[in-house]
Amino acid sequence: MCRSIRNLFNFEPPVTDEEIHAASVQFVRKISGFSKPSKANEAAFLAAVDQVTAVSTRLLDALKTEAPPKNREIEAAKARARRMRG
Repeated sequence: MCRSIRNLFNFEPPVTDEEIHAASVQFVRKISGFSKPSKANEAAFLAAVDQVTAVSTRLLDALKTEAPPKNREIEAAKARARRMRG
């Protein structure tokens, strides 16, 4: 898993469109190997980001859980603690 892609499901406050888009950019960067595509590949890269964003949004909207929403600040603190340990 790409370390910069974060879990986006079941948070309070809910995930934003910008967060879904940012995760989609990271995913496309990872699988394409481009941090910034060349002009020749830019259209395909941007189209892939748009498609991943759309399907990710549909997925997050369709997921169900009985678990209470996670607190963003607490989860961020846990992530920082994990990074410090390892």
